[in-house]
Amino acid sequence: MPTPPSPAPRSPITRLGIPPTLAWGYLGLLLFMIGDGVESGYLSPYLIDEGISQPRVALLFTVYGGAAAIAAWLSGVLSDLWGPRRVMWTGLGIWAVFQLLFLVLAIPMTSYPLMMLGYGLRGLGYPLFAYGFLVWIASVAPRARLGTAMGWYWFAFTGGLPTLGSLVASGLIPRIGAYATLWSALVLVAAGGLIALLLVRDDRGGKQPRGAGEGPLATLVGSVTVLWRNPRVGAGSLARVINTASQFGFFVIMPIHFTKTVGFSLTEWLHLLSAMFATNIFANLLFGVVGDRVGWRRTIAWFGGAGCTVSTLLLFYVPEAAGDNFPLALAAAALYGATLAGYVPLSALVPSLEPRHKGQALAALNLGAGASTFVGPAVVTVFVGPLGVTGVVWIFAGMHAVSTVLALFLKLPDDADGTAPAPTSGVVTTASAPASLRRDSGVKGLT
Repeated sequence: MPTPPSPAPRSPITRLGIPPTLAWGYLGLLLFMIGDGVESGYLSPYLIDEGISQPRVALLFTVYGGAAAIAAWLSGVLSDLWGPRRVMWTGLGIWAVFQLLFLVLAIPMTSYPLMMLGYGLRGLGYPLFAYGFLVWIASVAPRARLGTAMGWYWFAFTGGLPTLGSLVASGLIPRIGAYATLWSALVLVAAGGLIALLLVRDDRGGKQPRGAGEGPLATLVGSVTVLWRNPRVGAGSLARVINTASQFGFFVIMPIHFTKTVGFSLTEWLHLLSAMFATNIFANLLFGVVGDRVGWRRTIAWFGGAGCTVSTLLLFYVPEAAGDNFPLALAAAALYGATLAGYVPLSALVPSLEPRHKGQALAALNLGAGASTFVGPAVVTVFVGPLGVTGVVWIFAGMHAVSTVLALFLKLPDDADGTAPAPTSGVVTTASAPASLRRDSGVKGLT
């Protein structure tokens, strides 16, 4: 019998787990998010120095956050309707137009209404671009490497916002000033957006045919009804709320606790925060790969849910017991940042739970991400008075424990034994092979 041809060698990009047709998109996303993150560390004090009161600045950021939460939800819905590429173009256009309004008119005129219009509505831009690309990845990446592809996505996303964006700002502000640095953000966003949208040629970024009864209104409604139409998607979205609720809650209480109660300086606290997110960047990639190896569901449950349950408590109790011991506090902060990334496979698992409506499932997941920005501070607001910081920390730890239980129920439809098929080498894959071959292949897949 003739020897079957050997499979073609895989490119280095493919070996890394990045879909080769989307490789330029990852670079574009990184540059876009660096530009979006340039202002994150200094815009608030800059506007106060320009004469805008602190309550007004807080309201401006609240409107921005609300717009971003709405856009995060709409990104999945619109990707189902228009295709991810058009959604990303829309996000890039919104970001550029309203940033120009903010820079050309609002700041020079010190006009608060124009700031509200320009900066507030600019919040619609980055989620449409970034989460539109997330839907594109979910449509293109092979299921056996989807967790890794999502890990690279979050590596680029968090590498830009806030990490490298703040670093760019710290380097440019002393040289060109705060106002000119805001213009550099526009340049970076435009460069990243154009790289992603002009150099990525994958056809699955366009509008896809819809079935009967899947018009615009049905798609919009479906992105909400999927939460109870498919309870596993709802559970995954709730886990996504819990994922970063403690993070946003800690932004409210931990700076005061670490500086006023524990005894760290503000600079030391900022260094702890930097270490937390630097660790998170690389852990995003790590847990994407781990999810593909040991299972998405297990990774979310044990590294994300259970890991954050422990690390949340350690972040509070280690400095509480050791005082202003910076190395110990640094280890606790790094562990917390790493375990937050244990939830990364949710971006692969949730759309796989609703394969015919991946955009709707990701819209529900993004809705959970947006909700976490409100849930975390709300928990602090309601409970820090009667229970104190200790009680709030235990509430967040309990929420992470609940997410562990939720994750254990997020089985894929073909995941009866806790694993799902992963492709073998060669032309035939276990996903397309007969059931008997899949049972005997010995390949551990994804949960």
